[in-house]
Amino acid sequence: MEKRSRAQNGKQLERWVCMAMRVNIAKIDRVLYLVERGIGLVFMAAFASSQISRSATNDRRPTISRIDCFCAVQSAWLLVVLAAGTAWADDAPAALTDTLAAPSAAAAGIVADRPASGRSVAIDGHYMTHYTEQIPGTSISFEMIPIRGGDFLLGSPADEKGRRADEGPQVRVRVGASWIGKCEVTWHEYQAFMESYYAFKSLDSFRAELARTGRLSGKAEPLKSLQLFLREESLEVDGVTCPTPLYDPDTTYSAGDEPNQPAVTMTQFAAKQYTKWLSGITGRQYRLPTEAEWEYAARAGTATAYSFGHGHALDDYAWHAGNAGGQTHAVASKRANPWGIHDMHGNAAEWVLDEYDQRHYAQIAGAEDGSDIRAQGRIVLASDAVRLPTRLYPRVIRGGCWFDEPARCRSAARHQSEDPEWNMSDPNLPKSPWWFTEEEATGVGFRIVRPWERIRPAQQESVWAADVERIRQDVADRLSEGRGTRCAADVRLPAAIGELEAAGLID
Repeated sequence: MEKRSRAQNGKQLERWVCMAMRVNIAKIDRVLYLVERGIGLVFMAAFASSQISRSATNDRRPTISRIDCFCAVQSAWLLVVLAAGTAWADDAPAALTDTLAAPSAAAAGIVADRPASGRSVAIDGHYMTHYTEQIPGTSISFEMIPIRGGDFLLGSPADEKGRRADEGPQVRVRVGASWIGKCEVTWHEYQAFMESYYAFKSLDSFRAELARTGRLSGKAEPLKSLQLFLREESLEVDGVTCPTPLYDPDTTYSAGDEPNQPAVTMTQFAAKQYTKWLSGITGRQYRLPTEAEWEYAARAGTATAYSFGHGHALDDYAWHAGNAGGQTHAVASKRANPWGIHDMHGNAAEWVLDEYDQRHYAQIAGAEDGSDIRAQGRIVLASDAVRLPTRLYPRVIRGGCWFDEPARCRSAARHQSEDPEWNMSDPNLPKSPWWFTEEEATGVGFRIVRPWERIRPAQQESVWAADVERIRQDVADRLSEGRGTRCAADVRLPAAIGELEAAGLID
């Protein structure tokens, strides 16, 4: 009881300090953790040394406990925080928000002063702004739009035309601030990830050589970035698998394969791995949106069936069954919603993080136990509204696509994956965990978000990794058979791959 009480008191002290400084805890938690780890190890070593010394001299005087050492470290560090004051938060906001942040790229999308033009969001004494991210090691870039946090009604009213039962009851949800992709992830962007497969294969062989001999030889011997990456990488923490070469490119690209068209037919697992890869090499945390986050961004402050009204101008905003001509189209070739986001209606439907359950809204609203959360005036946090997958399928897909009827492109319309039907043509066992093979999947892509609040280590598994045993086993089998490859994605990876390419060491 004494140990837990002191730990709780230490955490409460941290919160009081943060409130006094008006600094978000999420911004200091990572640095505090690292400092505690470093200084704490010194204290623990000193404690162990004193115990050994006392044992040798039969000294029975009272000693300082390990938890006292730890609390002393925490208190000392908090005094440092107080001395630093609010200038600390002003100096390095992104490095504390993104646990993966590279110092040279920490402030993307964050400025101290309100921009004279363009969309911006005031938060924690800074401004989130529109920014362009270039994928390291390539000339490929994409744009991110800032979205302020707020409340909205998730789902559709009972009288909305085209509504289905799984869209209700409506629930008021509070969503945090984030940046969201201006457009869906394109083939240009996704193929940069796909092409990493060959680099990962080469890195596999050099990793094995380094483990076997302790050094690299031949053309690889002078490659310093390669050696640094291989010696510092952490496969257990940062490991990603990239998509294998396509089994049937004709099906995958049947809806369009131009660089500016949305990438489609990947599984939700592959989309999540893309976001982990991108997070690792950029130093910023990207992921799929939750279902609530997606609808909040799609509505863009509106309460109508579409972000522009009730559907009369759909052709101006969306590619759907009535105007798409049997394929996807260039992203951003239709009008944006009020927040500047394109293709939230139609073109490619989009993966979100959630598992599909038609009763989900009723469950989070409390309707199934006879209560009504709306009548009580309560609000559900977006983190409590997400339904993380516990089954292989179905998963939620949002927005509708090029072959959907207009009603299925509404802001509230929910779609579900049909995994067994979508990979029937795959002759492999196990079937690919990265690609679907059927025409129905040619309408499924994704877009990314970057949350303002950092993704804590305990959350990273659920947003980036395989979330059920079946997927984990399929990936493991593919890797063991040499039909897949795995590599750590961190900020050193692009330089290592660049050296391999320059030396002609990628097959």
